[in-house]
Amino acid sequence: MKGRWRVFRHEAGRKAGPAPWVYVALFVTSLAVGFWSAREFGSVAVWLSNGIMAAALLQLHRREAIGVLLACFAANLINNVFRGDPGIFLWLNAVLNMGVAVITAVLARRFCGAALDMRRPVRLIRFTLLAAVPAVLASAAVALGVMNALNPMTPTMLLFFVQTYVSVEFLGVMLITPALLMFARAYRFRGMSRASRHEAALLIALSVGVTVLTFWQSSAPLQFLTMMPLLLIALRLSPPTTAAAVLVTAVLCGALTLTGHGPVHLTQLSADPALAGAPEMMRRLIVLNVFLTCIVITALPISTVVTERRRLESRLRARTLAAQDARRRAEHAAEARGRFLALMSHEMRTPLNGVAGFADLLAARPDLDPEAVRQARQIRRSSDGLLMLVEDVLDFARDDATLSPEPVALGEVVEDALKPSLDALEAKGLSLRVETLLVPGARHMADRRVLRQALHALISNAVKFTDRGGVEITVRERGDRIALRVADTGRGLDPAERDRLFQAFEQADATLCRAHEGAGMGLALASRNVARMGGTIEVQGGEGCGAAFTLVLPLARAADAPAPEPEPPTEGGRTPRVLVVDDHPVNREVARVMLEAFGCEVAEAIDGVEAVAAAGAEAFDLVLMDVRMPRMDGLEATRALRAGGLTTPIIAMTADAMPEDVARCLASGMDAHMAKPISQTGLLRVLNQALTAEDEAAVRAA
Repeated sequence: MKGRWRVFRHEAGRKAGPAPWVYVALFVTSLAVGFWSAREFGSVAVWLSNGIMAAALLQLHRREAIGVLLACFAANLINNVFRGDPGIFLWLNAVLNMGVAVITAVLARRFCGAALDMRRPVRLIRFTLLAAVPAVLASAAVALGVMNALNPMTPTMLLFFVQTYVSVEFLGVMLITPALLMFARAYRFRGMSRASRHEAALLIALSVGVTVLTFWQSSAPLQFLTMMPLLLIALRLSPPTTAAAVLVTAVLCGALTLTGHGPVHLTQLSADPALAGAPEMMRRLIVLNVFLTCIVITALPISTVVTERRRLESRLRARTLAAQDARRRAEHAAEARGRFLALMSHEMRTPLNGVAGFADLLAARPDLDPEAVRQARQIRRSSDGLLMLVEDVLDFARDDATLSPEPVALGEVVEDALKPSLDALEAKGLSLRVETLLVPGARHMADRRVLRQALHALISNAVKFTDRGGVEITVRERGDRIALRVADTGRGLDPAERDRLFQAFEQADATLCRAHEGAGMGLALASRNVARMGGTIEVQGGEGCGAAFTLVLPLARAADAPAPEPEPPTEGGRTPRVLVVDDHPVNREVARVMLEAFGCEVAEAIDGVEAVAAAGAEAFDLVLMDVRMPRMDGLEATRALRAGGLTTPIIAMTADAMPEDVARCLASGMDAHMAKPISQTGLLRVLNQALTAEDEAAVRAA
């Protein structure tokens, strides 16, 4: 609290405003003008000296401020000597002047903040009501108390002197102190003016001209005209300029009034015998001071309000531009991240297609011994596990909430999610029980990949943390929802671990000698995927008694599965002709060998240009189209083929497997999407669907 009631400015504060000698010069000038005015006209229109000292105290550091106070006090005493003040009044006047300055400065620093920022209207109001008014009233109480004690006055005369003293002192403080504070911190008002320099000069000249014309004549009470240009200045220019214009107006009005000009002299003074001893000019100056006070408390607040609004608008514009720029950068970053993830997905799937495809082909060769077949199948399972890990990482980084629901058989999804964990199950000697308690052939609307990822994470964890016993997977209906439960007989759950089970990259055992592998990402991804599907995960189990995770999902019922797909084409049947379009020779070879194993006749094209030419020259039953190819990509080739009237099914066989990639393929005219790496089972399903659709179309045409 002591620091908030300090008199002098903090030594670490930024220096601002004029040098100390300038304040002394202004103070001496004010004394000289007051001395001349009192001698020539018997009264003083405005007393600026106290406001000048208050501004010096608020602006200067301790040593400089004390020097200015002492110099001003000495100048005040000398002025009092020349003025002929008797006895105690020689000292009282100087002490009261210094008292007004000190009290004003202390209260202003306490209630207006250390920064003394007069840009804000609330600071100006606090300075007026909580600093200037109390200081002037305290000085008036002491001065008039002493005067009345030495020379008792009537109540009417005492009230008159109170009005005169307060109006002169208050107007002086309000005119000069805020103006000097604003001038000292003019840098805070840069860019706040709406007017050009020419307009500013014109407005100031207009204000001076109107003031002179209004107060030079004494035939009409037109003093209100002086307010008009000042309001324009307050609305168009900065507060320092407005304060300067108000100060110039006050000086002109006071000088012209003292010399007998102006509408103030048109005021009809009441004939009060109790005020017979009061100078007539002093009585008229009260009217002038009230008028000037109205100007001050109108023009300066309006200027600060307008300036504050401009400042807030400027900050709002700057923040809006910054927010828009940040949004653009975020959008660009998101686009770049999306392109990067799509590229990584494509580049990782392409070699995996060769690994998985040739592993399937090797496992299907009849001349291999059982051990070689087992190893080939192990390669396939490992590639499937790697693919799932890649998809999990990319999907987690992508953070996409888009779902692509399709009719799926939940039992098949469970089998897909289970495949990467089968080797670990066999190696540990664990039992496995999969029970699908649904209507035979029932299908539900779900995003196959999202659901598979969630199930894979739970199954992988169940196998990983189970050393004895087995894993049980159950699919059943629970009211209008589907419950997929994965239970194990492993080490169970530590209650302290439950809170961080679904956090990314968290692991139950993160030490270097841990017994289990993993990135700590599976359950976090499972939790997010379940939330995307509008479901919940229920967790059961305690330490040492196994664990059970149940996915409860609102999956809508879809149409039941169609009749079993036909067997692969035989030699006695029609030989399907398939066009494989891919720029990668390994991918073409994998697809060709798989299709030829089904009895298909295969033609190849290395890009979209060759595909369009081949499909235009020969008839095919199916086109397997890659997307990313040189010269002409698969999307453009598909559009060209559809534009040429081709109705043959075109299936995207691509490593672009993001949801937006699927949508882009379908929008180009493709009939379906098959993500790499491909499998014999998946390829057979696509082939049968294409042939069945073609046969049905032929029957309808007949």
